[in-house]
Amino acid sequence: MKSKFKMILSDIDAVIARDPATKSRLEALLCSAGLQAVLVYRGTHWLWEHDLYLVARVVAQIARFLTGVEIHPGARIGSGFFIDHGMGVVIGETTVIGNNCTLYHGVTLGGSTVFSKKGKNTSKRHPTLGNDVIVGAGAQVLGPIVVGNDVKIGANAVVLKDVEDGQTVVGVPAHPARKAGREPKGFMAYGVCPTDKDPIECQLETLQKEIDKLSAKLKDGKKDGTKQSGTD
Repeated sequence: MKSKFKMILSDIDAVIARDPATKSRLEALLCSAGLQAVLVYRGTHWLWEHDLYLVARVVAQIARFLTGVEIHPGARIGSGFFIDHGMGVVIGETTVIGNNCTLYHGVTLGGSTVFSKKGKNTSKRHPTLGNDVIVGAGAQVLGPIVVGNDVKIGANAVVLKDVEDGQTVVGVPAHPARKAGREPKGFMAYGVCPTDKDPIECQLETLQKEIDKLSAKLKDGKKDGTKQSGTD
């Protein structure tokens, strides 16, 4: 019971630490829909672990209606979990989330259910997130993939493959925006900071510069050819 209370307290303090708009624990409890959804999840998960599956699902559905956040009671979530804004977040049954993770609105930690002749797959089908992971608004993390520790997933990214520790991934499908271990320290809202550059964008910029150079050379060549023909 004491450890459960500490976990709930860490969830409340996570809101204050990561949301500049929240000034106190009371404000977090009354005004943070994400926190309210997480606190209800703590209760439904206890019910789920004690085989009260239907009751857990019904309470979870009520919380979904009230908060806009859908957390399956079977998911396993560590301490210091923070859902900012909350609306539209979906966390599937076999999802595993480490400590001190942050999700923004519109995030889906979804599954890949495979149907066979014997029926649907009920084994591990949702993502596993390590510790200190930030998932930006609208991002989709799909399937039984593993996202390492200290990973930052940019807004609207679609993650379909494992992500190494310390990486920042962006885009559709998601790809590294920086090399592992080179990310700036500290909390970055929405997964990426404004100075991060997409490597594909950098390559396109380089190609554009090359095209501009070639175009300039062609123009110079045409001018030289015109001058020579004029002299003749």
